[in-house]
Amino acid sequence: MSRANAYRLGLTGSIGMGKSTTAKLFADEGIPVWDADDAVHRLYGRNGRATEAIADLVPSAIVDGAVDRDRLKAEIAADPALLAQIEAIVHPLVRQDRIEFDRLHTKQALLLFDIPLLYETGGEDWLDGVLVVTAPKSVQEDRVMARAGMTRGHFETILARQMPDSEKRARADFVIDTQFGVPAAHEAVRAIISKIYKIQTRNAHA
Repeated sequence: MSRANAYRLGLTGSIGMGKSTTAKLFADEGIPVWDADDAVHRLYGRNGRATEAIADLVPSAIVDGAVDRDRLKAEIAADPALLAQIEAIVHPLVRQDRIEFDRLHTKQALLLFDIPLLYETGGEDWLDGVLVVTAPKSVQEDRVMARAGMTRGHFETILARQMPDSEKRARADFVIDTQFGVPAAHEAVRAIISKIYKIQTRNAHA
């Protein structure tokens, strides 16, 4: 659904595809960026909106007044039924954080929403378009396996939770292949911004 005052662009992509770097490129172009992971960190921090409710549910996951994500993951692994309860607490708060971000930038022509599991959660209906970042599988693997503490098993577990890259690309409105480096990705970002601005101008005069 398109609005006259802002185009909501979702940014997503599988692990190791260059999503965080691409989000930064949009920010470098002056585009406000909302990051779903950052929102969760705020909610889990000291005095965060989710902290008290999670403390009541899983007291052992609280360290120094904040949610310890590793402890929370361990508790969920031990009791998988906790996941739905945690999501029932966190998801509405994340949505509220996103809405507040949107309201803070009502005069912007373009807003970027960085959401790792966008398609997997079926959460794209409120967006005007989706940008998927991609790269060849070999490039993806090299990037991910170079991360500190990453193991092949953990990588495979993450991939199992994510929609195949080919399906994401097929559903996307825009695609950036990040294998060619940051300068090429930056040029692609500028081209997408220009195209969206043209769409907004056309809609404003429709």
